[in-house]
Amino acid sequence: MAFHQSIDLSRGTRRFQRFGRGAAAPSGGAPGGAPGPRGILDPELLRAALPESLRKLHPKHLVRNPVMFVVEITAALVTLIALGNATGLQPTTGGGGLGFQVQVAAWLWFTVLFATYAEAIAEARGRAQAASLRRTRSVTTAHRRRADGTLEEVGSSELRRDDIVEVREGEVIPGDGDVIAGVAFVNESAVTGESAPVLKEPGTDIRSSVTGGTTLTSDTLVIRITANPGETFLDRMIALVEGAKRQRTPNEIALTILLAGLTIVFLLAVVTLRPFGSYAGTIVDTVALMALLVCLIPTTIGGLLSSIGIAGMDRVARFNVLAMSGRAVEASGDVDVILLDKTGTITYGNRMAASITPAPGVPEIEALTAALVASIRDETPEGRSIVTLARERLAALGAPAGTQDDPGFASLAATIAEEIPFRAETRTSGSRLVSGGLVLKGAMDAIAHDLDGAMPPEILDASNHLADLGATPLAIRDGGRVVGLIELKDTVKEGLVERFAEFRRMGIRTVMVTGDNPRTAATIAREAGVDDFIAEAKPEDKIRFIRDEQAEGHLVAMTGDGTNDAPALAQADVGLAMNSGTSAAKEAANMVDLDSDPTKLLEVIAIGKQLLITRGSITTFSIANDVAKYFAIVPAMFVSVYPELNALNVMGLNTPQSAILSAVIFNALIIVALIPLALRGVSFRAAPASVLLRRNLLIYGLGGIIAPFLGIKAIDLLVTALHLA
Repeated sequence: MAFHQSIDLSRGTRRFQRFGRGAAAPSGGAPGGAPGPRGILDPELLRAALPESLRKLHPKHLVRNPVMFVVEITAALVTLIALGNATGLQPTTGGGGLGFQVQVAAWLWFTVLFATYAEAIAEARGRAQAASLRRTRSVTTAHRRRADGTLEEVGSSELRRDDIVEVREGEVIPGDGDVIAGVAFVNESAVTGESAPVLKEPGTDIRSSVTGGTTLTSDTLVIRITANPGETFLDRMIALVEGAKRQRTPNEIALTILLAGLTIVFLLAVVTLRPFGSYAGTIVDTVALMALLVCLIPTTIGGLLSSIGIAGMDRVARFNVLAMSGRAVEASGDVDVILLDKTGTITYGNRMAASITPAPGVPEIEALTAALVASIRDETPEGRSIVTLARERLAALGAPAGTQDDPGFASLAATIAEEIPFRAETRTSGSRLVSGGLVLKGAMDAIAHDLDGAMPPEILDASNHLADLGATPLAIRDGGRVVGLIELKDTVKEGLVERFAEFRRMGIRTVMVTGDNPRTAATIAREAGVDDFIAEAKPEDKIRFIRDEQAEGHLVAMTGDGTNDAPALAQADVGLAMNSGTSAAKEAANMVDLDSDPTKLLEVIAIGKQLLITRGSITTFSIANDVAKYFAIVPAMFVSVYPELNALNVMGLNTPQSAILSAVIFNALIIVALIPLALRGVSFRAAPASVLLRRNLLIYGLGGIIAPFLGIKAIDLLVTALHLA
């Protein structure tokens, strides 16, 4: 199954898909159902882009695009020649009359205008998205906490980093921040388009971050503001989507330099034709020389290069992914190693306790009670599932602290002095008792490290059996002995095997990273179809892996949401942070997924590859179609001196003037014809680079040679029929 069939890169996801179908904005979204991105040929966008395209004709703007700057200078010179001819100050030479000169000048100006229009359309699409987002941003009243603990009402624009605010049910969250107290649901549809409320609570990596402009739908939250006005997530998203801070990527700069070099080469070649004509005893028309120059330099890619880059960021935004720069999107297309967290990315991330098995010689009630004590203050989904399972089983056995014995449960909770939270370094969590005892649960080797004796072989066998089934075994330690084994089960997401196989065909290696033991990791890796895995991983292992891969010349992409992921996200070439993650993770990454879906990284990589393929395809087409223009213009200029050059007139063009004018018209119109392709992107297929190269050379290389022959001939027939030349 080809990748483009499983991912529609032109549609986007959630928020933008619904807006694109003309549905109303989701609850809590932009007022009045503000539209998201429209179609490429939307009349409103086309009208809005026209004035901007005229403003972009200013030389100060065009000088950043050497190819189109040369075309504009050429158009201005031909215009002056035509004016001189009209006023009698510049006599016509080489057979080109005033009408011919005016038409060539007009089409050269159209060539520049069409290029600026393509860029303006791409930017207009971004501004339409930004306008939708801007409507969600408003100055709201915030309840800021003073030093003495009292509250004062201030405008959200007055809030600064580290201010503490209290948000109540029904109120709009005034700014980006982290929850430090309270548990409540937040409607994030204004940002993500998903109307289902999201739980927010303090002390977690994935549920403590809130975004300004979202709405609290229940209870009360106390939030520490993490961004000053103008620096919020929504502000940055608007600026980036709008293109105000778009900087050219390294590849874009390199291609611009290459195009400038080709322009200089063709300029030198064309300049030599004038003295060559004098030597041959003919006067070469200056307008014809300028037309030849414009037709030979790579105006097609030169005119569309900027719009291709802007459209790439637009396609990423349609998937609710905020790219901090065009370079991040471009780098995603070059990625050849993907580092994926097992939980939440490869599996659904809803690991739940399936069984609690006592160790040999340990009563089941003792094992269940130890599991309950180790998890009683654990607020993670896994911890809660262990508490639920242990209490249900204790109730079935008629033991204290079961589901029907709340006093017994409260009494058991009172024996705990402090919670020992899970840490990636220790890979354990649990409780320290008032009596001084220690009850822990965690990875097998981590628990075995501090036992008074060896791990019971029965527990090891049971652990290996669970690991072979793809479950995660957790040992329970009470003091210095193992009392039981907890089985946590998760499910691999559907469709990943096919998707990873597609990446493998493209030469991309997928690596799963997990804290599970090697046996469990190997089973999940086989089931999901990843190429490699890192088991019992710690945060520093991710950074070490990324650096090792980069040292070998690979580009690495990864996802993350926690503070401990921040260093690795910063080190990766493409770091995709979850919007539900911590502020540290989002600051370190160069992309943020508003839907907090780790698998979105796969779509981002596909979009990046589509961007690079589109740029390469149009560059190939641009250079290839110079061949036909050469056959059209060069014979036209010298056929009067060298009649044998008429053999090169393979298209059978009517007159030298019609040949030159037809080539200039085609050169301008092809930019317009390729604008939809530049904005939408070349159709992407999951295939090795060599296959894609052969395909694009066939379509855009051979097509770039054939299409101009047909197009110029058709235009010549029309020009001749209308007596334009």
